[in-house]
Amino acid sequence: CAVGGVEPQSETVWHQADKYQVPRLCFVNKLDRMGANFDFCLSTIKERLSPNALPIQLNIGTEDQFSGVIDLIRMKAFTFKGEHGETIEEIEIPADLKEKAETMHRELIEKIVEQDDALMAKYLEGQTPTEEELRKTLRKAVIAYKIVPVLCGTALRNKGVQLMLDAVVDYLPSPIDLPPTKGFNPNNPEEEVLRHPDDNEPL
Repeated sequence: CAVGGVEPQSETVWHQADKYQVPRLCFVNKLDRMGANFDFCLSTIKERLSPNALPIQLNIGTEDQFSGVIDLIRMKAFTFKGEHGETIEEIEIPADLKEKAETMHRELIEKIVEQDDALMAKYLEGQTPTEEELRKTLRKAVIAYKIVPVLCGTALRNKGVQLMLDAVVDYLPSPIDLPPTKGFNPNNPEEEVLRHPDDNEPL
């Protein structure tokens, strides 16, 4: 919650995800509410959930002035129009947020390239990673639970939700990205078996 920060139920679900080693991302919700503060919420995520939380978006405005988000990987801004935020429009990054966005963009790149030696070497040589390289490396880091992407918006007004769903596709694992599941043969409860996430594997 952009107003209250990390809530108790979020911590409960988080601990369950830790127990089962589930890769995840965070969505800072309710940025349109009075008292919303993205930076405060991000600090509570890092303090109470994971120091590996990394914002990949920045909000444009808060409370009744919340209008969109800045994608810190692409360095593009998006607003949401229509009764239910169904129309997404790309705009220029607002002048008052440009410096902050550029600083967060550099920090994001540095954190991502740390996850890959080859990409780090290229970066230290002065080469700017491509968007594709950043996304690919970030995805690996998310699946390995080395980075937790943080996004933002307001679900009630459907602003930012579309980009959050895109992030689910881009960064969270499909079944074939995960190890096999361990269980027991229902016909022989003492026999331990592995199930691979493969459509062709017989049951």
